[in-house]
Amino acid sequence: MKVLVVGSGGREHALAWKLGQSPKVTEVFVAPGNAGTALEATNVDIAATDVDQLVEFAKTNAIDLTIVGPEAPLVLGLVDALEAAGLRVFGPSAAAAELEGSKVFCKNLLHTADIPTADYRTFRNADDASRYIKDKYSEPTDQVPVVVKADGLAAGKGVIVCETRSDALQAIDRIAGQKEFGEAGNELIIEEKLIGQEASVLAITDGETIISLPAAQDHKPAHDGDRGPNTGGMGAYCPTPIVDEAMFEKIESDVLVPVVHAMKRARKPFKGVLYAGLMLTAAGPKVLEFNVRFGDPECQPLLMRLKSDLFDVLVAAADGKLSELEPLEWDERPSLCVVMASEGYPGSYEKGRVITGLDEAAKVDDVKVFHAGTTTVDGNVVNDGGRVLGVTAIGNTISAAKLKAYTAVQKIRWPGAWCRKDISDKALQ
Repeated sequence: MKVLVVGSGGREHALAWKLGQSPKVTEVFVAPGNAGTALEATNVDIAATDVDQLVEFAKTNAIDLTIVGPEAPLVLGLVDALEAAGLRVFGPSAAAAELEGSKVFCKNLLHTADIPTADYRTFRNADDASRYIKDKYSEPTDQVPVVVKADGLAAGKGVIVCETRSDALQAIDRIAGQKEFGEAGNELIIEEKLIGQEASVLAITDGETIISLPAAQDHKPAHDGDRGPNTGGMGAYCPTPIVDEAMFEKIESDVLVPVVHAMKRARKPFKGVLYAGLMLTAAGPKVLEFNVRFGDPECQPLLMRLKSDLFDVLVAAADGKLSELEPLEWDERPSLCVVMASEGYPGSYEKGRVITGLDEAAKVDDVKVFHAGTTTVDGNVVNDGGRVLGVTAIGNTISAAKLKAYTAVQKIRWPGAWCRKDISDKALQ
């Protein structure tokens, strides 16, 4: 079987690596890939959003299964185009991908389906949103515990957590006034700030059967102690002890199952990865957002622990046969991913800085360095994105996995490289 993975991040490197382990897979292509995927698959110089070229490549090369990694090509309709060409693909249609492509659509669906989420209001322009904040919080010194979100895709950065009135007004201006995130800010949401710990629960579904994956915990804020601006994710670990068996079952019954039914009722049947970003509040788990693909970086520690053949799972989902699949097997040991980032991320950053120490890091037991924002220039691996590497380890305990991951991190160098130092500390507390 020949497989095509679409995307160029750490998630796609992890998918290519895991799919390459299947005895049924003879060849893995990654479009466009990165310096890491080039070591274990064949990179194809086609952008993840170039729908026509990707379909043509899959047809010409008789690809047996395409896995779409990032959200942008899903929203653009890559799955629809591949299916129209008679090709097998894992991922949701453009209509179903609206669950991530539009936060307004997602919130309205959650509200209609009575799925627990934060109270919210939607706005089409900065003036109306600003007036709402000023009317509700009349004093400039008022505490304003809200979250302002761009409606569309913004690479995880279009969510701004606010504490004061000036925070909220500035967030509205950035999203809907200055259009910092482009058309993603054509609509925006203002919702109550939920208090608690975040968890990520991913499930694979064919629209009928749902297979939930072990709960993980992502670290979205840039800096230690969950401070600083939101990013695409600075690290994750799996499983997370904050989601016990009873909580997990509640998330399945109150969130995952109802959303699959709600999507079917909305005539947007969902197949692929359903990723619930949750806040575990005193009143129970509430949905922060839905993503429609494997999380990045959650995918990396999840796949480090998966013992089942990933190819079998994804083919069964694509073919509507998940109910026939044997239960998934997992390594009992926890795993952890530390994201190493470029200087300046999540703001602007310089590219082309030479990365050293990758071979030394790879020698650390039970560690896999997944590439994200990397490319090769004159034989050297250089940074080519904001999130550059996902250093992932597995260990007998979370502490052991953390030690291995950070031991490998210390061996990798490039000018301005940085990472959070506290990935998984919440679990240890």
